[in-house]
Amino acid sequence: MASSRANTPSLNIRTQQPKSALTIEEWEAKAPLGDAEVKSVAALKAAVERRPSLPISQSDLHERILAMLPVHQLPYSASSLVLVQVLVLPRQAPATAVAHAHALHPKQPVQTPQQFYDWFALIDRSVAHSQEAHFRHHLLRVSEHLDTCDRLISRIDQVDTEVASMLDKWKSVEEGGKSLQDASQKLLDERDQLVELQTAIGTTLEYFQELEHATRLLNHPGESLVLQTDFLYMVERVDICIEFLKSHRNYKEAEVYLLRFQQCMTRAMTLIKMYFVGSLRALTQDVSRRLFEQLAPLLGEFERRAHSHPEELGALLSECHGAYFGARKNLLVSRLTEQIRGLDPTRTELVELTRAGCSYLKQICTEEFDLYRAFFSTGKQELYQYLETLCDYLYDDLRPRILHEPRLTVLCEVCTVLQALMVLDQPLEDEIEENEEKNDDLGRLHIRHLLQMVLQDAQTRLFFKAQAVIQSDIRYYTPTAQDLAYPDKLAAAQGAQTGYEIREKQSISRLFEGPGLNQRETWYPTLSKTVWVLSQLHDFPTIFYDLAHEAVSLCHGSLLSAAGLVRAKSGFDGQLFLVRHLLILKEITRNLDIAQRDEPQVGVGGGAADQYGVADMLSSVLSRTSTLLPGSLFTSLAGMRAEHLADARRGIDQDLKHACESVISAASEPLCTPLRAFTGRPASAAEAAVLDEAFRNACASDLRASIARVRLYVPDVRTAGVLVQHALDRVEDAYSAFSLAARQVGARAGNGQDCLMDDGLLKQLLQDVREDGGGSPPART
Repeated sequence: MASSRANTPSLNIRTQQPKSALTIEEWEAKAPLGDAEVKSVAALKAAVERRPSLPISQSDLHERILAMLPVHQLPYSASSLVLVQVLVLPRQAPATAVAHAHALHPKQPVQTPQQFYDWFALIDRSVAHSQEAHFRHHLLRVSEHLDTCDRLISRIDQVDTEVASMLDKWKSVEEGGKSLQDASQKLLDERDQLVELQTAIGTTLEYFQELEHATRLLNHPGESLVLQTDFLYMVERVDICIEFLKSHRNYKEAEVYLLRFQQCMTRAMTLIKMYFVGSLRALTQDVSRRLFEQLAPLLGEFERRAHSHPEELGALLSECHGAYFGARKNLLVSRLTEQIRGLDPTRTELVELTRAGCSYLKQICTEEFDLYRAFFSTGKQELYQYLETLCDYLYDDLRPRILHEPRLTVLCEVCTVLQALMVLDQPLEDEIEENEEKNDDLGRLHIRHLLQMVLQDAQTRLFFKAQAVIQSDIRYYTPTAQDLAYPDKLAAAQGAQTGYEIREKQSISRLFEGPGLNQRETWYPTLSKTVWVLSQLHDFPTIFYDLAHEAVSLCHGSLLSAAGLVRAKSGFDGQLFLVRHLLILKEITRNLDIAQRDEPQVGVGGGAADQYGVADMLSSVLSRTSTLLPGSLFTSLAGMRAEHLADARRGIDQDLKHACESVISAASEPLCTPLRAFTGRPASAAEAAVLDEAFRNACASDLRASIARVRLYVPDVRTAGVLVQHALDRVEDAYSAFSLAARQVGARAGNGQDCLMDDGLLKQLLQDVREDGGGSPPART
């Protein structure tokens, strides 16, 4: 249908513009009648005349004329058609010509050309209208068909829309059905999940519900609860619940239930222990009572007879002792070895192993001693041999660990634990009197004899380890650039004060505490290591005093070597470095001396220690006396150890004096040398004024800087004041000699310009320079 529409030429008629009317001349010129057309018109005219006239309409006439023409003559001209109408119509009904005249007939005869032209124009318009009638008719039909097609298309579009809507609704229903199916399947899956979750929750909840059952069972009264069949089943279930809760700590209130289950387990085990202990005590009391009632009198008589006749009965009594020890050993060895294996000797920390193992052995030995004493009153040597065999089961694992322990602090703690157990073994006066009244040969148990062997091994290992540390970290210590970074290290320490930390052990003996022993992060490493080693060994006097002299002497030598390295960069800093560290080492040896003499309140700044402080000692060293130290300091030293420490202190004092003299000279000589040179040669008053001005500038800059450097290295105000005061004394003496010589050459003393300073102005200047560093020194001696 679409293709036929496209090929129909009448579809474009609506859009074509109407053609203009042709004149007769144009018509005749464009469509002239040929011979065939003229013959046709003639034939038509003859035929019309022969036929009877019928009342036909104009349209019928047109159709008949068109039907009579041959097919090849259908494109006839308009003028021929009009001519036929004009010629034929008047003859059709002559009788009615007047009544039914054709509309194209002129109403008036044509008389003028204008009337003819008007009439012809009317004919032309009628011919044009008649010529296009079948086109208009066809166009009308085509238009009707187009309208019908449009309606069909519109209807088809509506149907298509309806079908699309139905399809969309079908798809929506399909999707809704699928969604419903998916939702239903999801609900089914969720139901299955909920069922599984319910089952899982129910299974998990059984572990939590077991608490109520266990608590209810444990609340039953009576000691026979442990013998019920449900008790062990409950214990097993509680153990399973504890393991489950440990592996599922993320559950809500799991920690609370775990604690309660553990409490239930503890209560259950406590009930078992109480029942066991009660049964064992009852059995032991019964057996002991029977044995004691039967054997004690017999053994008592046997021991009295054996004491009176040792040659004949001593061997028999020894056999009784051996049988007793053999029976007890068979009973204890398996339990003892199992308990030692439970301590895990190869993995447990040595200190904890020593503490737990020795405490357990002490308990076992005490019980065995009391049990043996219930039957026998003699055989002390055999008893201790038996107890030593029991201790050997632990010592076989403990001794290798001690001998191979590389840490000094661990060895110290092991010795401390063993000494603490020995201290608890000290007998009381009441017990001594009671044993004397009973005349008991056994007396009381002495754990000291059993632990002495292990303590000797630990102390031996401690001695050699401490000696190795002293040799490696003090004697053969190789300093780094950071270790010798003075005075930068001191300046940085003043900016940020931090607590000194020991790498292996935090606690330091109070013997090495005090105002003079602070800021240990600024110490030379060998001095810090010396203090650390001595603080570790201080609780063991037999080792401490044997190694103290060696440690102090080697530390003294390392400080001298380090001072030489610092002196290579700066002579003044090298001497101050040595003074600072020798003062600290001097303080340490002084504390060792006080501790060795057992003076109360050992420490710097307490009791007798303050009677001879570092500042007083330094004043005595730098005084103009013949002795380095007061003799009273060493009058109480006795023995080889005291002599060793005295020798070490004398060496320290000698080097300290030389270092202090070097520091005083380095601080004062730059000012004193020009003054002494002036007094040794002829000079003038002008030279004296110039030298005085230079002296004042040197005091304001060089001397002030030297004093500040001294106080940086020696933080103690009184100790630094001693050094500063000696330097100022030398400067004052040199200037006094210079002033005397200058006045002799004409220089004047006073407050004016170009005047020298008198004694008052000099003291004021030096006082101002000294006070810039803070703190006042002690009075000049």
